[in-house]
Amino acid sequence: MKLSDFDYYLPRSAIAQFPLKDRDASRMMVIKKEERSISHHLFKEIDEFLSPGDVCVVNNSRVIPARLWGTKESGGRVEILLLTKRGQERHAVVWDALIRPARRVKVGTILRFDDKGVAQIRERIDGKKWRVAFSSEMPFEEFLEKYGAVPLPPYIKRKDTAEDRERYQTIFASTPGSVAAPTAGFHFSPYILGKITARGVKVVEVTLHVGYGTFLPIETEEIEKHRMEEEWYLVSEEAAKTINAAKRVIAIGTTSARVLETVADEEGRVHAGSGMTDLFIYPGYRFKRVNAMLTNFHLPRSSLLLMAAAFIGQDLLLTAYRLAVEQGYRFYSYGDCTFLLP
Repeated sequence: MKLSDFDYYLPRSAIAQFPLKDRDASRMMVIKKEERSISHHLFKEIDEFLSPGDVCVVNNSRVIPARLWGTKESGGRVEILLLTKRGQERHAVVWDALIRPARRVKVGTILRFDDKGVAQIRERIDGKKWRVAFSSEMPFEEFLEKYGAVPLPPYIKRKDTAEDRERYQTIFASTPGSVAAPTAGFHFSPYILGKITARGVKVVEVTLHVGYGTFLPIETEEIEKHRMEEEWYLVSEEAAKTINAAKRVIAIGTTSARVLETVADEEGRVHAGSGMTDLFIYPGYRFKRVNAMLTNFHLPRSSLLLMAAAFIGQDLLLTAYRLAVEQGYRFYSYGDCTFLLP
């Protein structure tokens, strides 16, 4: 299967640079696989596509302020983007990170953050990633809040603002650990939650800490050769029980879908647990537990686009995306959404 088969044209003007004033004001394209139909709606109408007994599974991971700027002893500034936490030592927290410009650092380089903390470059993992140990007088979470910035995606061409601190989080965000947001959850407001629960639909939380790998391009033309970055997940006993009793399971986002498919057995039964997942879902994959999926519009040639294509088919998905461009839908993280149905 060729990666070039999953490309499409997107004008830069279609990429949403800011969130809408209201979370639930976005548009929603409904795509039905069996009917091969595409229809246009507002997200506020989502309850009309849900039934009593359905369970919506949301990701409660919270985005951390993962973008930092440290100063070398020579005075040069270096940007650090946290990727994956690797360990907690007595006096340090160890992370894998991207560093720019990489030519300014080497193993042993010390970066300072005022007089409140230091980062030491411990190891070069590959051409892009470094292992970095952070030490600070304050708890690491407090350190990030003070010195970190919102890690907006590379296609948002502006600096982060105070508004992003709130809007680049879902209303479910309670478990810190992601360096990219589970964006399908952005559309939910307390009003929408009230509408769907009044309809007899349950909302269940799972956790998957989204890594920056979600933005990294697939670098192999043969899709099957691609390897996903590992991400940490958690499914509680209570969540598994509710999901297993569901009439239909609606994954709110690709991250929730990855968790569900990771912990589901061949009969579709979900098992509680936690761990790391590198599950790669692409066309040909047979979904075991996800019956429907709400997800934003994704980048060409991306693993997220491939997952959506695995659910409703490549041809129908790319037809829908071309129509979305023509109809003026807003793309990517702060954009509109699709509701994928069998």
